Amino acid sequence: MTDRDTRRAALPTIIYPDLPVSARRDEIARAIIDHQVVIVAGETGSGKTTQLPKICLELGRGIDGMIGHTQPRRIAARSVAERISFELGVELGEQVGYQVRFTDQVSERTLVKLMTDGILLAEIQGDPLLTRYDTIIIDEAHERSLNIDFLLGYLAQLLPQRPDLKLIITSATIDSERFAEHFGPKQAEPEEKAPIISVSGRTYPVELRYREPEDGDLISGIVDGVDELIAEGPGDILVFLSGEGEIRDADKALQESLRHYAAPGHGRPGSIEVLPLYARLSAAEQHRIFAPHEWRRIILATNIAETSLTVPGIRYVIDPGTARISRYSNKTKVQRLPIEDISQASANQRSGRCGRVADGIAIRLYSEDDYESRPEFTEPEIQRTSLASVILQMAALGLGEVADFPFVDPPQVTAVRAGLQLLDEIGAIKGGRLTQVGRRLAQLPIDPRLGRMLLEAQMNGVISEVLVIVAALSVQDVRERPSEKRVEADAYHERFTDPRSDFIAYLNVWRYLNVMERDLSGSAFRRLCRAEYLNYLRFREWRDVVLQLRQVGRSLGARRIGIPSGKMIDEAGDVAAAVRAFDRSKSEEIHKSLLVGLLSSLGSWDERRRDYEGSRGSRFIIWPGSGLAKRHPSWVMAAELVETSRLFARTVAQIEPEWVEPLASHVMSKVHSEPFWSTKLGAAMVHEKVMLYGLTLIADRQVLLSKVGTIEAHELAREMFIRHALVENQWRDTWHPFIKANAKAIEEAREVEQRRRVHGLLADSRQLEEFFDERIPQDIVSAAHFNAWYKKNSRQVDLRYPRSLLLGETDASAEDYPDTWVQRGHRLPVSYDFNPGSRHDGITISVPVTVLPQLTDDGFDWLVPGMLRDLTESTIRSLPKRIRRELVPAPDVARAVLEVLPPWEDVARGEPGSPTFREAFSSAVQHLRGVTIDEWGDLPEHLSVNFRVVSGRGKVLAEGPSIAHLQKKLAPDTRQAVSNAVKKAVATAIQPSLPATGFGTGLPLSVEAGSAKGYPALVERNGAVRVEVLDNPRAQAREHRLGVLAMAAEKLALPVSRVTSRWSPTLALTMAGSPYPSTEALVADLQWAAVRNLAGPVGKIRTQEDFDALVAKLRNSVEDEVYRLAEITGRILGSWREVLAAIDRAPSSMTGVAVEVRDQVDRLVSDGFLKRTPAEWLPHLPRYLAAARLRIETSDLGSDDEKAAQVAEAEDLLAGFRPSSTEDEAAAERARWLIEEFRVSLFAQKLGTSVKVSIPRIRKLLG
Repeated sequence: MTDRDTRRAALPTIIYPDLPVSARRDEIARAIIDHQVVIVAGETGSGKTTQLPKICLELGRGIDGMIGHTQPRRIAARSVAERISFELGVELGEQVGYQVRFTDQVSERTLVKLMTDGILLAEIQGDPLLTRYDTIIIDEAHERSLNIDFLLGYLAQLLPQRPDLKLIITSATIDSERFAEHFGPKQAEPEEKAPIISVSGRTYPVELRYREPEDGDLISGIVDGVDELIAEGPGDILVFLSGEGEIRDADKALQESLRHYAAPGHGRPGSIEVLPLYARLSAAEQHRIFAPHEWRRIILATNIAETSLTVPGIRYVIDPGTARISRYSNKTKVQRLPIEDISQASANQRSGRCGRVADGIAIRLYSEDDYESRPEFTEPEIQRTSLASVILQMAALGLGEVADFPFVDPPQVTAVRAGLQLLDEIGAIKGGRLTQVGRRLAQLPIDPRLGRMLLEAQMNGVISEVLVIVAALSVQDVRERPSEKRVEADAYHERFTDPRSDFIAYLNVWRYLNVMERDLSGSAFRRLCRAEYLNYLRFREWRDVVLQLRQVGRSLGARRIGIPSGKMIDEAGDVAAAVRAFDRSKSEEIHKSLLVGLLSSLGSWDERRRDYEGSRGSRFIIWPGSGLAKRHPSWVMAAELVETSRLFARTVAQIEPEWVEPLASHVMSKVHSEPFWSTKLGAAMVHEKVMLYGLTLIADRQVLLSKVGTIEAHELAREMFIRHALVENQWRDTWHPFIKANAKAIEEAREVEQRRRVHGLLADSRQLEEFFDERIPQDIVSAAHFNAWYKKNSRQVDLRYPRSLLLGETDASAEDYPDTWVQRGHRLPVSYDFNPGSRHDGITISVPVTVLPQLTDDGFDWLVPGMLRDLTESTIRSLPKRIRRELVPAPDVARAVLEVLPPWEDVARGEPGSPTFREAFSSAVQHLRGVTIDEWGDLPEHLSVNFRVVSGRGKVLAEGPSIAHLQKKLAPDTRQAVSNAVKKAVATAIQPSLPATGFGTGLPLSVEAGSAKGYPALVERNGAVRVEVLDNPRAQAREHRLGVLAMAAEKLALPVSRVTSRWSPTLALTMAGSPYPSTEALVADLQWAAVRNLAGPVGKIRTQEDFDALVAKLRNSVEDEVYRLAEITGRILGSWREVLAAIDRAPSSMTGVAVEVRDQVDRLVSDGFLKRTPAEWLPHLPRYLAAARLRIETSDLGSDDEKAAQVAEAEDLLAGFRPSSTEDEAAAERARWLIEEFRVSLFAQKLGTSVKVSIPRIRKLLG
């Protein structure tokens, strides 16, 4: 028996139930026999889905090949296969089988194969002619899914190659004529087109009621509709809703509304059960709606119940008229799920769900006018979804361009372009052609994005981990959240959360379930899944996907990923903790692999707007169920962006923006600023902004202009390198010999221009750039390139500027424009500036301030030889007209004058007897033309010398056209500068020959070193006396006296205890309250003052012998002088305390006076006053202090102000006095104490003064 005989023998007995399609089976059979394509437009309930395969079997179809019967959804494929096998009385998997993703119940005896349309599409890859089938039934074609439209287009091309293949297209509501035209010749007559057989499906009439809620509240409308239908009689109610959230809301409202009905299972009539129905429910939960029941049911369903499933027992339908319609935005690349009004066809499908068992009622929660205004059919999915997968499969199958493919409704051009852009993004196509990556992706039975992740993961060594994640993304989440147990479910699922990545959470769940399956029995594992809200069947599906991907992508090298061992679990405390801690080392590679497929789904956190900025201007937030929802990572990627109430990112992970560029360089856009030069890098740079689909990845980074990638950028980078580095020397690699040589040559050329007062001699930058452009290779664009090249070629290439390039030919000589000017033996630097209008235009001579006093203005009016012609001609032109007209033409006269002027070098040195330029010019004119010059004009600014006086450190002190004027202006600075110069010279040349301390062999009055003269002296510094050389005699006399006294006081010092032992108790008490910091300090000053009083003039003591004689002279008398001074000091301190007490007692009205008096007292008596106060004035301090006290105690404010003004006048005289000699210093010291006597005369006349004093006397003293 042949295989064909075996299959024929397997044909079961066929019995048709009482359904509308059964009555038309002969007509349908004839159409199938006579035509290759038949269209059956059967309304809901007609039985077309289950009976058409039986009609085909009865015709002998399924013998030479299977009858392939496609369904849009897996649940429909399974349930239809079960129903057909039941009606044929055969076991499922034998004559009737089904295949859905990872479930294959098909045998060699299978005649009818139910499958999803995706399964049939996948088979085309390996069997383009579909040779395993002799009949194809495309069911539910009205849904116009992407797979259905692609199959219809493919079959339209295939049928001419398979004349034996029959195609039956079925639908509940379909534009039949459109399909008939699609599968017939374009110019065909009606009888040549595919036949259309319409089958009625309603067995009982359905009443339509329009109940638009007055307040627009959908849930209230549903509750009211349920109440209305319950009153109509028994029967189940089917309520259509847009999604799971709306189902939960309706369930809650109905449970509250129907709480007075007994719960099902109590056996009481009138019980009502509310059941949800949507795709994410487990198979067991979905099958509950098919189970027999004795009570009324209310089914809350999504549009899964519109066509895919026939729910038994439905007598009533409530239709809100909306559904979530999947739409893909070609602009934002986001798959949206907005709630939209359904079409008339969908509304009719929904109302057709009732009336199967009795008269039905359908309540539409919108108006009839609304219904009439809606589109007749639902827009095909191909016009509202991503076409990337279709385009990829078409390219792999060699089906040509999308635009040429026979789609029933061709996709929009923008959608095709978006699909191509996505394939380009993931590297599947390039230049419109399939790449090696694209060919590999076409072999993987998953979305191209997910497949691209796997290929990247293989390169990153994380294929096993990413494969598990990719499988998870392509199936329903195993984590369930029943509406009534959401809190408990979330608590269990929280164990798997990763704070940085929802993708890692998938791995955590996977490892956890694998560990528990390993450690538990089968039944215990299933109980654990139920208890922890983990769907066991979905886990099996997930595992099946992983296994299939491993098989299909065996070459990728995927293996089982590791799971925690028992020891790890024990150490962690529980399985979930062990899973979270397991192998975190590959996280970055995993996310980089995922990122390559999610480049359109990135987001950058916007703190101001509190959301994420996404690609192409989109904005989104993280889905609340994500582990990252409460965090705000700076950058994230999302597995999908779905728009419901707003745009949400689902399955999210934190990423680093620098990961993106290596993966997306081919689709990124870059914006560059104007180029700029980097001296540090020696290269032209630009600021670069890197964007991916409008999302800024890198806001502002510096990159090499040569790396921008265009020919123009390369050429500009080379030009800028030549200009800035080689010509303008703006780089760090100035060590090349030619750089210094060229810089020197340019400087010399510029000097020539300045001296000759001519612009344009020096070659311009363009000429210099051309010089280098001709000598360096085209690929030199930066310092790095140049250095590498020049290192090898420096001997062969000369990059030094030739003089002819810089200046051409010029007759200027160095003698015409000298660099220095010599006068009185001093060589003065000369600089030239050609800058008309500037004060520096012309010649500038720099004069050290120490040389300034030795110069004169003589000779400088001759300028330099190169300027004499200009000077002479300009002098002629500046003369009064009456004289000038005798000297024409001026150029000729100037040449004649120059010939008779004395040689420049004889007159420009300023030697005595040398004529000035005007004197020589006047003499020459008199001689040549007999013209007498009695009046002169003003010359241009540049024909006079500018003198610039500089300090030793090069600081400009002053500038001007006259040496004499500058000498007067800078007289004090000049003196100081000379003094500093002497000090420096002495310190270096003389100081080493003098003793460090003491007199040595004798201190000379002065010493000399070259032109510097110094004055040695004993100088006290910080309690020590040493020899220093000072710059003037006044300083020497002052410092030497103090130094000698300090040395003598040290030699004659008495023990402190010896001095204080002779003080009376009263004196000792007074001394204890002195302003000195200690008794030792007070005694030291007493002894120093005693030596001063006894020593007399000590300036001439410059030998050790003279000093020793002084000490011997004072030794016997110094102690008595100390005691005498101690008594005076006691009186001073007594008066001091009295005036301080008076200040403290002063009334507030005398505050100003008290402040003045306190300042005076502090100047008279404070730490060190015994050394500061001259011997002749020290005994007068008690009187000065007493006068100050009387001022506080007796004066009135009016008279005090007048007297204080007179004192202020005297003090101003002293403050304005500037001593310039030793005598001046003595006068200033005497005036200071005369002012104290003046205070006594004003504020305490009764105390009397020691000398006659007045303001005129003080003024006379100070000169």
